[in-house]
Amino acid sequence: MPYLLEMKNITKAFGTVKAVDNVSLALNAGEIMSLCGENGSGKSTLMKVLCGIYPHPTWQGEIWFAGEQLKPAHIRDTEQKGIAIIHQELALVKHLTVLENIFLGNEITQHGVMDYDTMTVKCEKLLNQVSLAISPDTRVGDLGLGQQQLVEIAKALNKQVRLLILDEPTASLTEQETAILLEIIRDLQNHGIACIYISHKLNEVKAISDTICVIRDGQHIATRDADQVEENDIIAMMVGRELTALYPSEPHQTGDEVLRVEHLTAWHPVNRHIKRVNDISFSLHKGEILGIAGLVGAGRTEAVQCLFGVWPGRWQGDIYIEGEKVAIRRCEQAIAHGIAMVPEDRKKDGIVPVMAVGQNITLAALSQFSGALTTLNDAAEQHCVEQSIKRLKVKTSSVELAIGRLSGGNQQKAIIARCLLLNPRILILDEPTRGIDIGAKYEIYKLINHLVQQGIAVIVISSELPEVLGLSDRVLVMHEGQLKANLVNHNLTQEQVMEAALRSDHHVEKQLV
Repeated sequence: MPYLLEMKNITKAFGTVKAVDNVSLALNAGEIMSLCGENGSGKSTLMKVLCGIYPHPTWQGEIWFAGEQLKPAHIRDTEQKGIAIIHQELALVKHLTVLENIFLGNEITQHGVMDYDTMTVKCEKLLNQVSLAISPDTRVGDLGLGQQQLVEIAKALNKQVRLLILDEPTASLTEQETAILLEIIRDLQNHGIACIYISHKLNEVKAISDTICVIRDGQHIATRDADQVEENDIIAMMVGRELTALYPSEPHQTGDEVLRVEHLTAWHPVNRHIKRVNDISFSLHKGEILGIAGLVGAGRTEAVQCLFGVWPGRWQGDIYIEGEKVAIRRCEQAIAHGIAMVPEDRKKDGIVPVMAVGQNITLAALSQFSGALTTLNDAAEQHCVEQSIKRLKVKTSSVELAIGRLSGGNQQKAIIARCLLLNPRILILDEPTRGIDIGAKYEIYKLINHLVQQGIAVIVISSELPEVLGLSDRVLVMHEGQLKANLVNHNLTQEQVMEAALRSDHHVEKQLV
């Protein structure tokens, strides 16, 4: 039986650098293949070649789809053949309705007039196919990320998709939304639709895939049946070496209390009757990694945003740093008291995409490089940037390169470098490894261990429970704004954390051995 897709000896170069070097892969109808590799490995470039984003003949090799050779000059050429890609950054127009987005560029008309009745009927069928119980007239901007992802899939199905490419589709989804998405992908498979699934979440890769293709440094490393490889095998192929432990644990001593929070309560910024954080108290010690776990909406991010002075709503509570009560209502005050924070959404709150890598790193510490006349000491700033890039192993061709052009992992390391320039006593990391590859995660984990060895106190928020448990000395468990448990991490399990989050009583355990 012939393949649905064959990519033969694909090579794509940018100048003298080969981003994809002689890569071949094949895919059957109804097959789900996961494409794995570190950021910068060539996955996205290969998919852009396939979709016509990089037009022929700017690359070498052959693409065959449904028995026909493709030489796309534009993405519309491949869409017409039944190939659709859904990027991590969704391509929806937020102020338009679901119906308008699904039919954008593919409107149904009668005698030159929009046939809304026909489009509505078809839209309802598409939404039903992706298990999305909403009105076609719903504004896309009013939907959650999980629902928007499903609208993108419905949009692809409207184009008679035969091959669906999903790039990091669950990076911003809850576990429940992820489960729904994976079930829909399986249903599409049952209808003969093939899928190329790109994700750094190897548990999802193992769960959804028929085959797993690994690319490293632009080259094809291996394609294996998913049931024949373990996660550690995939990691070894991706990074070119075995990671003996994904969460490096190095000995560090916790010291005196550096932070104490008492009776912290935060209200929703619009609906002031809703408490997003409800009367929580906790402490943090020098050289300690404190994890905060809980389901999405538990109040984790809201709590640390109060500590950093950026929560947009009303909040109250007492904050003590090294025993002294402090007032923090703006991030400048938090920084002055030795608190630095890596935000949850790095693209929205962490970087200025069009500014240079170096400028992003020094953005919060410019006063360190200004003299009495408030002029910048360019040489000192340049030296500091170079040292920071070397220390955190930020991969960039130049300090002048716009940071938006770096991979997610390197953007994250640059944000952490900015925080470290502030010489913090307390470092807050909110979803520090979201959307970045295994190798970059490992480097960030090692950096966290190095920082606590120096006595810096670290708060880690993560939606990935294995990450919280793999890093933390102690875990706070939150649920619906309340602190449900304060657990010392002596071989703590995911089941124990979830049990603590979901139990009905409000008792806070001080320790679980």
